[in-house]
Amino acid sequence: MAMPQNSTRENGFCFTQSLDFSCPSPRPGEAGRTLGAVSGRDGCSTPLSNGITSSGAPSPSDSCAQPLCTPTPAEEETPYEEGIKYVSAEGEELACGWGGFTPGCLQLCNTSKGVLFFLCVASFLQGMIVNGFINTVITSIERRFDLRSYQSGLIASSYDIAACVCLTFVSYFGGNGHKPRWLGWGVLVMGLGSLLFALPHFTTGQYKAHSAAEVGVCGGNQSLPCSQAASSLSGYSFVFMLGQFLHGMGATPLYTLGVTYLDENVKTNYSPVYIAVFYTAAILGPAAGYLVGGMFLNIYTEIGREIDIAPENTLWVGAWWIGFLGAGAASLLISIPILGYPQRLPGSQRYIVMRVSEAHQLKDGSHKKASDPDFGKTVKDLPRSVLLLLKNPTFIFLCLAGATEATLIAGMSTFGPKFLESQFSLSASEAATFFGYLVVPAGGGGTFLGGFLVNKFKLRCSGIIKLCLLCTVSSLLAIFVFFIHCPNMPMAGVTQMYNGSALPGGHLNLTAACNAQCGCLQETYSPVCGTDGIMYYSPCHAGCKRASENLRNGKKVYHECSCIDKTLLSGPGSAEPGKCTSSCAKRPLLLCFMFVVILFTFLSSIPALTATLRCVSDRQRSFALGIQWIVVRTLGGIPGPIAFGSMIDKSCLLWQDQCGEQGSCYVYQNSAMSRYTLVAGLVYKVLGTTFFIVACLLYKPPPPESAPGSLDASENGTSDLQEHKPSLPAEEDI
Repeated sequence: MAMPQNSTRENGFCFTQSLDFSCPSPRPGEAGRTLGAVSGRDGCSTPLSNGITSSGAPSPSDSCAQPLCTPTPAEEETPYEEGIKYVSAEGEELACGWGGFTPGCLQLCNTSKGVLFFLCVASFLQGMIVNGFINTVITSIERRFDLRSYQSGLIASSYDIAACVCLTFVSYFGGNGHKPRWLGWGVLVMGLGSLLFALPHFTTGQYKAHSAAEVGVCGGNQSLPCSQAASSLSGYSFVFMLGQFLHGMGATPLYTLGVTYLDENVKTNYSPVYIAVFYTAAILGPAAGYLVGGMFLNIYTEIGREIDIAPENTLWVGAWWIGFLGAGAASLLISIPILGYPQRLPGSQRYIVMRVSEAHQLKDGSHKKASDPDFGKTVKDLPRSVLLLLKNPTFIFLCLAGATEATLIAGMSTFGPKFLESQFSLSASEAATFFGYLVVPAGGGGTFLGGFLVNKFKLRCSGIIKLCLLCTVSSLLAIFVFFIHCPNMPMAGVTQMYNGSALPGGHLNLTAACNAQCGCLQETYSPVCGTDGIMYYSPCHAGCKRASENLRNGKKVYHECSCIDKTLLSGPGSAEPGKCTSSCAKRPLLLCFMFVVILFTFLSSIPALTATLRCVSDRQRSFALGIQWIVVRTLGGIPGPIAFGSMIDKSCLLWQDQCGEQGSCYVYQNSAMSRYTLVAGLVYKVLGTTFFIVACLLYKPPPPESAPGSLDASENGTSDLQEHKPSLPAEEDI
């Protein structure tokens, strides 16, 4: 039986080219022990764990054979004294610590589980900051610093711009360098970005909310000034953009080098599970960001200062900056242990020897260039590395499939709450909370389940791509649920006339005889729900003349509303602030199938990532992930929200009027919104399915004899050498 061979110094380790097993077969009791040591001291080797012996010529590499075969006294005291002793050809230090400071207590964390823990904390913080806090506080920042919508859009996009700029450099040089140091410095930079993001709160004066005169009831409206001088605080948008840019720079190594570092230091079969746990932490981060960020927004931004307005008031600005201070400090702390990890974990060498190559085989054989130990260490190899990846059709189509899935994820994460808000007539906070409860179990569960399935069934690269295809087809079928929609709640002057008759599509008529004398302003949008079950644009448009507070629940109630049908007992109708509650019977069905769409979309994420790692050579894994992230961001993450937003805007019924200029959309037509969401979802899901099919058809696995360490090349995944060696000490690390 052929043993793993590696005569190069790839990955910094030196192994003998062949091992001599000239001893007779082992005694029955010794058959289940570890992989035997090579001959060197007594000319006799320990047999393989399955009891099969082998013989071969001695290694010609004497310089490598000597330390490999003759252990030092310190090595003899290790738990693996009877196994192969892997040593770095460059005398590499594998202890955990900082420089010469490597205390023994730190070595308890110098395992794959220890690395996973710290990387999970880092990814959790990244998700909480970028996808949680930023999305939660962006409205408060606009209000506090007088920012326009396009400025807040630039702030949000700065993260992706930074990532795209840094990905090639970080993934190429970091992939061939000391990954934990790149990761640690990246998390540190991300922490500095968070502290910088919170800085404007401390460099500006106190925020003073001027409570205007009562605006809203009939006869109480005042003219709102249209021409306001530009505030000097808007210049802080550049500080926020710089903070987001640092967030993007710092997070770049996390999802490229972090993934490959985990993949290199665990068994091939366990790699998807580790990566799934890592990404699950990244998905739970935004959920925590929404919850914690929302809690901080209920605290006034000037802590300790008395204020006479409530959080529901449009002038309220919450303590948006607290989360960034805490997350920034936590990022700085977590970067310290990550910086202390060695370039390779102790014992990881055995996985390098046993790894079965599944890289796509190019017809011209140019993929073999990536196996050169000196390949990729200089800038002049960068164009060749890019060319090798571009010539790999499986990698290209996996990137395109990832871009289509990223478009859906980015679009739905941005506009999913808005979809629920419109369909079920919810408030913005209720819709965000509802969507969070939907995404966390579906997204987090799907991510972890995807990695678990790859490990459970020991799937090879082609089998993994087929699993991705199955998940995409399942979500494609489930997305037809968007044929279903909930009817719009009736709104006077928008969806129907004040007298209940149908309103011509695209035409607004907010003025009626009942409110003609009120002088209502269209700029003042504050919907109320009348006792007749109809929504009105504002208390003024409902003809309400008086407001009071409900003593039972503390909510405001508007009385003497002339536009609301009078009742025999109470006279003129009344209204309460907010939208009317929807009693849509289709809500459970819509939520159920939305859960299925999200579940299967995230279910394919880890398998697709694993397939990307498998279809390229080992030395190109980090760089391949970097290129894939660039493709996913430029073709999916950045244009995704724009594409979905433009589609959804076509279904708008009522636009905001900002002194004659069109603002955001107040009311959507539910049927049109569902229809456009269905079209966008179908287009991207069909494209994703097509790309996975092409990637599966074009994938060309290596021939059986070229897979070092494999016992057979069967497609069912039983050819991993690790699966035939259950007694390896490596099993103890999992």
